[in-house]
Amino acid sequence: MGEAELGWLTEQARQLLNARYFLRDKAGNVTEDFNGLVLRVADALASAEQQYGGSAAVEQARELFHRPIVTRRLLPSSPILMNAGTPTPFLAACYVVPIEDSIESIMQGLKCATLIQKTGGGTGFSFSHLRPAGSPVAGTNGIASGPVSFIGMFDAASQAIKQGGRRRGANMAMLHVTHPDVIQFAEAKSCIGQLGSFNLSVAVTDAFMEAVAADAQFDLVAPYTGEAVGKASARDILHRIAKCAWRTGDPGVVFLDEVNRRNPLPALGPIEATNPCGEQPLEPWGACCLASIDLSPHVQSGEIDWDALAETVQVGVKLLDDAIDASSYPLEQIERTVKASRKIGLGIMGLAHALAKLGIPYNSEEGVRWAEKVMSFISQHALEASRLLAKERGPFPAFQRSVYAERGEPPLRNATRTTVAPTGSLSIIADTSSGIEPIFALAYTRTILGGKSFSVVDPAFREVAQACGIFSDDLARKVAETGSVQAAKGFPDDLKAVFKTAHEITPEWHVRMQAAIQRHTDNAVSKTVNLPASATAEDVERVFLLAHNLGCKGITVFRQGCRTGVLNAGVSAPQYAAMRSRPKLTLGSTEKFRSGCGSLYVHVTHDDGGPLEAFSNLGKGGGCPAQSEATARLASLCLRCNVDPQEIVRQLRGIRCPTACSARAEGKPVDVLSCPDAIAQALARASRSDEYPEGEIGALERCPKCGGRREPGRCGVCLSCWEGGCEGA
Repeated sequence: MGEAELGWLTEQARQLLNARYFLRDKAGNVTEDFNGLVLRVADALASAEQQYGGSAAVEQARELFHRPIVTRRLLPSSPILMNAGTPTPFLAACYVVPIEDSIESIMQGLKCATLIQKTGGGTGFSFSHLRPAGSPVAGTNGIASGPVSFIGMFDAASQAIKQGGRRRGANMAMLHVTHPDVIQFAEAKSCIGQLGSFNLSVAVTDAFMEAVAADAQFDLVAPYTGEAVGKASARDILHRIAKCAWRTGDPGVVFLDEVNRRNPLPALGPIEATNPCGEQPLEPWGACCLASIDLSPHVQSGEIDWDALAETVQVGVKLLDDAIDASSYPLEQIERTVKASRKIGLGIMGLAHALAKLGIPYNSEEGVRWAEKVMSFISQHALEASRLLAKERGPFPAFQRSVYAERGEPPLRNATRTTVAPTGSLSIIADTSSGIEPIFALAYTRTILGGKSFSVVDPAFREVAQACGIFSDDLARKVAETGSVQAAKGFPDDLKAVFKTAHEITPEWHVRMQAAIQRHTDNAVSKTVNLPASATAEDVERVFLLAHNLGCKGITVFRQGCRTGVLNAGVSAPQYAAMRSRPKLTLGSTEKFRSGCGSLYVHVTHDDGGPLEAFSNLGKGGGCPAQSEATARLASLCLRCNVDPQEIVRQLRGIRCPTACSARAEGKPVDVLSCPDAIAQALARASRSDEYPEGEIGALERCPKCGGRREPGRCGVCLSCWEGGCEGA
């Protein structure tokens, strides 16, 4: 098949393939096109057939694998596309590395994660076994620094390594909700830029959710002793988790009991962690190869081709089973674990596009029923394909210890068959909607590796509008202004219902769609519940509760504007953080400082999201009120745009003013180094007043020279005698 037959490849797909997937020679020149990539992958995976059917089976599998990939009906995951048929054939996408409560285990885990990420895989960890911060360390006089500090160490290593040299390092950190450091963990990404290579998830249990419903207390347990070390309000914990997710999108929650109820191999131990996007719960040292079926090309002439879909499923199961044998593994214990269960993850993408081509709204009973029907169909045919492979090749070695054997079911080749991944890069290549997400925007700007941006009109929107005779360049430009068609004049109402975008669909429908797909998925489902900028922390809580009630294995939310991303609605308009609206009445506190210019009053107000605004006022004596007011205005703007208050504090704290220097030289008492420094101090205390006990964090230390107040830390400067401090710090 030549390039002329690959007309479906878009320019952005070609750019992405060229930047990340195509092989290159030593000089960096690209040495293959897409058809060459497909042939390389098909050849490499088909080579595993040699042990089962000889050269004839290899040749048959090569053609079998080639056709659905080159026609975009099925795409293997990025590690398979990148690494199959190369000297480094690491094909698994997902790994879980265990971390126990010892420095040896922690450092071994760090080493293993580094080796895995170098090959292109993403890693997940449970840090739940580590003792909390402040606990005594046996055999030393020291105390433990806690899970969050070690997550920071893992993050630093990932930041230094791109996966396979072509992908950003990706990790998932999980912590059990009974861990005493759970709040510190939940808040670990509250500062912008912190733990940039990690997603966070709190592992919650049914007992915890029952305590939330009953507004009851629950035990916090020291993992190294198994003893309760305190109690906490379940509702308060959930609220604080939700508040952090409201601010930054992290953490998500994983419903650990539901995960283990569906664990096919409980005899091998409980599952405690997932891969970076949460769709693949795995046992310690587990790994999994993934592929995704694009539903969109299976819809032809207003109907889904069920026979073609069944064939694609059968090919996908066989392809992934061969990938297990064709793959190399970074560690021997990973290879042993993988081949004991032979887990695979066949998923879907293009759900939203398929629904649009069928004229079915995503946020409708019909849409949810259709999606569940499709996933049930895929699950059943994947099960049958795995049973057929078991007859031909034998069941997975741990089958007799599985729940399938306990139930007397026929042997299976693979302990799990289905997974729904986010398919970020794959959906670009296939020019389809990602995973089971709604269409993000009907026109948008997408930025890929290397910073290259593309203006895109959604292909399903274009196709349906053209078929109805209503597509035009003018319509495309109009839609490009907002990414939505809802305000477009003359566009039929029934099609407006079909083409509602992610932020135009209520959170309930996001969760219901995920739950419907999860009911027929062996592993888990990667899905983001999009929330409007106006959503509250209570809205996030309601999403968590609904997801648990409907049987999801985990849930992630993302509030518009809480964090910058790679997708922007609209083709040309720059995206800015959404501002919190100012209520008519706000409450706050006022603090008085002695500045070099006289008395300075700083007032900080709050809303449900935390500090909202800062005001400053210089008393009699003058100074430069314009500078003070300007600093307070800019700080208020940052707060209303959801910049973390502590980030503002870090930027303003310690700024020095010549007037304060003169006052100090004259022996006059001053509390602050400048007006910006005063605003920083007031904001530091105000932003933590509802989060920490009085004096625990943010309290000023005492100067050993004069007993005055001193900024915390080894570079802290006394605010009375100015002893200490680091110039230029």
